[in-house]
Parts: sequence; structure tokens; C-alpha cells
Amino acid sequence: MAWTFPGSSEPPRLRQRLSRLPAWPVYPLAVLPVIWLFWQGATGRIGIEPVEAVEHRLGLWALWALLAGLAVTPLRRLAGLNLMRFRRAIGLVAFFYLCCHLLTWAVLDVQGLAAAWADIVRRPYVTVGMAGLLLLLPLAATSWNGAIRRMGGRAWRRLHRLVYPAVLLGAVHFVMLRKGWQLEPLLYLGLAIVLIAARFLPTGKRSSPNR
Repeated sequence: MAWTFPGSSEPPRLRQRLSRLPAWPVYPLAVLPVIWLFWQGATGRIGIEPVEAVEHRLGLWALWALLAGLAVTPLRRLAGLNLMRFRRAIGLVAFFYLCCHLLTWAVLDVQGLAAAWADIVRRPYVTVGMAGLLLLLPLAATSWNGAIRRMGGRAWRRLHRLVYPAVLLGAVHFVMLRKGWQLEPLLYLGLAIVLIAARFLPTGKRSSPNR
């Protein structure tokens, strides 16, 4: 049941406006900040450690996008705000940011596949982050209508529930990356747990949670 405000027609109007918006502009709008970020890094406008700054921001943007994707269903249930048409785009944007994050780390930070593999094996926070990325690979590969038809809706939904452990691993990666117990990554981890739990709350209808 969605929350409504007596005497206000704004929620229906907002829903109507959102229903007219296409999802495709999400993709170019997501690419532009990456171009700007790399330009800042290349021109020395992002601090004394540009590679680290670019790497960190890309990872953080990916986590933001993953959390935004998880928030779509709770927003629909609690506020009546239907953003389902944007969820696939948000998920693919998150995967794009993660790939940029990975490439920045492998090419510009550790500078080589051998060094990257050594970090994956020796550093637990890298292992956790890589595990989260690997879980997202089949989701990105099947985020098109043809995959849904070939797999069947039920099997597709089961596969895409991998997003839950993937987001948790990403948040844990952030917690482990920071030295000591810092508030910011713990807040992201807590938010991920809350959003995942909210998707399984009873709604009065018998339905399995979708991605």
C-alpha cells in the first residue's frame, strides 16, 4: 500500500510525468561524469593522487547505482513511485561504473594482470570486491528482453537475485577498504541491508521479489 497525502494530487501527477520519460537518456547521462572524471585526473585537477581518486569515485558511483536499483521496489511499494522502467538502465550503469573502476585499478593502479591477480589472491578486500563483480556478470549479460524470453521469467528472476549478495559484497568491500571502522562505508552497508530486507516485506499479495 502506497503512502498518500490527503488533498494532494502531486503523487499522481509525478507518476504521470515519470511514465512519459524514456529510459535511454540514463545511459549518456551516466557516461558524461566518467569522461569528466578522467579528464580531471589527466589534467591534475583531482588532487595529488589522481588515480586513487578516480578509482575511488568510480567505485562509489557504482555502489550508489546498485543501491538506487535496489530502492526501486521499496519506492513503488511505500510511496507509489514507479521507476521500474529505469531499473534495467540503472543496473547496467552500475555495471559500467564497476568495469571502469576495475580497469582503472588494473591498468593505472597496479599496472598489470600479474599484479592484479596477486592482489586478488592476497588482499581480502580485493577478493570480496571481485566476487561481487563476478556475480554481476551474468546479470549484465542477460539484461535484455531476448534473454528473458529464452530463459523464462521465473528462471530469469531467480538468476537476477544474485544482485543481493553482489551489492552486499560491494558494500563489505568498501568497509574493508577503509582503515578502521569508519561511518560512511558502514552506512552504505546498513542501507544495503535495509533495502534488501524491504524487498521481502509482505505486501498483502503473494508474489516473489523481483530484481
